[in-house]
Amino acid sequence: MALYIFARLQPKPGTELQVRDELMRVLEPTRGEPGCLRIQAYESTRGPLTYIVHSKWIDEQAFDAHIELPQTQRFIAQVEPLITDPLQAVRTKRIG
Repeated sequence: MALYIFARLQPKPGTELQVRDELMRVLEPTRGEPGCLRIQAYESTRGPLTYIVHSKWIDEQAFDAHIELPQTQRFIAQVEPLITDPLQAVRTKRIG
């Protein structure tokens, strides 16, 4: 069953561009992963600036493998000090 991930990143003041750069850096390698069906990043249109990442994976195992990759671990290590809350990926399934 496909797995849908939503992650919200609220940059600390002054770190908005750094967070955006890190997002842009990790998107293409993630798109190339065998279990990734889709990944997009979004930016809020009203303040405070927030980034949302939405991705679709073939299953939970594919996403679990993604989390362990060096590029993902690097991304997490780079952005966690730049955001207001710990990074949380919400695992969901489509219901409608």
